[in-house]
Amino acid sequence: MTEIPEHLLKRAQEAKAKAAAKKGGGAPSGEAGAPTQASETTPGDGPDAAAAGGGGVATQERAPATATTATAARAAAPPVAAGPDGHTQRLLTVVKSGSIQDVRAQPTDKVHTWPHLLVVEFVASLVVTAFLLVFSAFVNAPLLTLANFNLTPNPSKAPWYFLGLQELLTMFHPMVAGVTIPGIGIFALILAPYIDRNPSNKPEDRKFAISLMTVHLMFWATLVIIGSFFRGPGFNFVFPWNEGLFFEL
Repeated sequence: MTEIPEHLLKRAQEAKAKAAAKKGGGAPSGEAGAPTQASETTPGDGPDAAAAGGGGVATQERAPATATTATAARAAAPPVAAGPDGHTQRLLTVVKSGSIQDVRAQPTDKVHTWPHLLVVEFVASLVVTAFLLVFSAFVNAPLLTLANFNLTPNPSKAPWYFLGLQELLTMFHPMVAGVTIPGIGIFALILAPYIDRNPSNKPEDRKFAISLMTVHLMFWATLVIIGSFFRGPGFNFVFPWNEGLFFEL
């Protein structure tokens, strides 16, 4: 059987004391509370109960009232899971409804390769192809005369995109100029994305990557310019404003 909480017993005693005071002609609640408790614990003590009740109420008359009050207290008793004031709450009213996982899309600065990138590249390639087609129809390629094996041109220069290597051959051993230095440069460019892992797209945040690429381009561009415009007969160093220009495409 469920045990009645202490605060409900106190309320029941106060209610019984008030009812006894009304029946007894205005007796104080403190004096009426004690006989009520006595009537519950010792219902067989008739003369004491009658004297304490005030107004000559008999024990037989108070017994039904006591039983009725106890029954009302049991009926008014809240469930076991009730709070101090008898209030009950459902779990769904306490826990906010909603999904556990966050399904909101996070804004990103990335787009798909197709169609955003490939379409632009395809259109650019078509434009360049059309330009080369029209240009080649009206302008002849700067080709030289047929090669004469009895007459070697002096200076004999490689195409402009290889003049950097040819310039290195005038300064270092072929193994160093043709393998070691280009290999170190290419290896440094391969390691660059792993050294600089900054995800920012702003130039001011990519100082290392921009500096590395700038040094690489300026080093190679300087070698090509020297080999193209500052090398004369015998691949000797000359000033183009004094000796002339020894460079052909």
